Amino acid sequence: MIKRILFTLLCTALLGGGLYQSARATTAAEAQETTTPIKHFVVLMQENHTFDNYFGTYPGADGIPAGTKMPVDPNDPSLGYIEPWHIGESTITDLSHSSSTFKEQFNDGKMNGFVSALNSRNQEGRIAMGFYDDRDIPYYWNLADRYVLFDRFFSSATDGSFANHMYWVAGLPPSAERGQALADSLEAVPTIFDRLEEKSISWKFYVQNYDPTITYRNLEVAGNRASQVVWVPLLNFDRFLDDPELASHIVDLSQYYVDLDQGNLPAVAYIIPSGASEHPPQNPSSGQRFVKNLIQELMRSSAWNTSAFLLVYDDWGGWYDHVAPPQVDEYGYGPRVPGLLVSPYARSGFIDSSELDFTSILKFIQENWGLEPLAERDAQARNFLTAFDFNQPPRSPEFLPLTRFAAAPAKTAPTGVIYTAYGLALLISTGVIAAAYFSPRWSRAKQIKESA
Repeated sequence: MIKRILFTLLCTALLGGGLYQSARATTAAEAQETTTPIKHFVVLMQENHTFDNYFGTYPGADGIPAGTKMPVDPNDPSLGYIEPWHIGESTITDLSHSSSTFKEQFNDGKMNGFVSALNSRNQEGRIAMGFYDDRDIPYYWNLADRYVLFDRFFSSATDGSFANHMYWVAGLPPSAERGQALADSLEAVPTIFDRLEEKSISWKFYVQNYDPTITYRNLEVAGNRASQVVWVPLLNFDRFLDDPELASHIVDLSQYYVDLDQGNLPAVAYIIPSGASEHPPQNPSSGQRFVKNLIQELMRSSAWNTSAFLLVYDDWGGWYDHVAPPQVDEYGYGPRVPGLLVSPYARSGFIDSSELDFTSILKFIQENWGLEPLAERDAQARNFLTAFDFNQPPRSPEFLPLTRFAAAPAKTAPTGVIYTAYGLALLISTGVIAAAYFSPRWSRAKQIKESA
């Protein structure tokens, strides 16, 4: 009992000095050789927003140009214009975001069909020009202040969710509609997770409210849960359904928190939401709270010092964005989406304007863990290494609030002060242990002397 108490005191002192975490056992993921200090890469894909819709008024970013106004009909200026407007608590709807809608909104690169394309589909085209700002998504703006905001992150496809999620996992779009025909076509299509399996690199696909019975094989009874098959493309691959080993990597999001707590976060983690996806007409506030919890639990875990967390959105959702996406092939790019990188190695308050898309995520994984490309798009993709500063020591976590926080970054103690504090903690703990250890012996020696 005494030994256990003494050991606890020592660990407590070391933990208070910050030494315990650095001395902890290395996990399997951290033992893998990587080209950067990042040993854990977590990617969360939310839903249906453009960069201008979320960060169009963020200082310093390539946001909504001054004087912007969108014609009600690009072919008839006499019908008037719609200017960007703050959404706040206004009611919004799920806007059309099909490939045909994109084509009309894009309008050969003029980017002036956002209102007319929706009006022609019996939707309120004015909604497309709405935007949120720091009054509505303060946590995301706080993250941008402290970490990295991407203002050239394009969706991979000029289509909706499924095509973009396929680029996220395989670097190419689906070749058929969902069903057996698609599953058959995917038999020979490698995913990033196949590449990871080949190298025995750990991975998991965390799914909020995961129901393993919902796959492409039973969509007719899935009801409103059918979106799970759209957002988790692996549920369209026979091998990820029928191979117990592969299927075991697709888990409920609750396992993410267990893995963090037990030090078992895999090398690569994909996360898909369900109830907090920010998909219109949802208010983004619930999504903010969801993302905040994911990030802060990562920060509290032993994995933080070797992690990177990337937040992106799967498509533009029909919202306005002023930047014409480069048309790199017949499928994309689609419009810009919000992108944020949070990591102890992320640059602070940095706006990264590298031209990226979802295959850049694959590129980072491939180059960090030494994997082969999957398709032409990811082979040609740009990495986002410019968002990191690996010459700096890992930054301590910053638990940012859900209210706007524009204060200067907290000052950290000079290195000498830190090590002095560590030394004092260790000295005090050693003294406590020594006193506890020798006190009985001194007492016994005194008793022997007095009885002699």
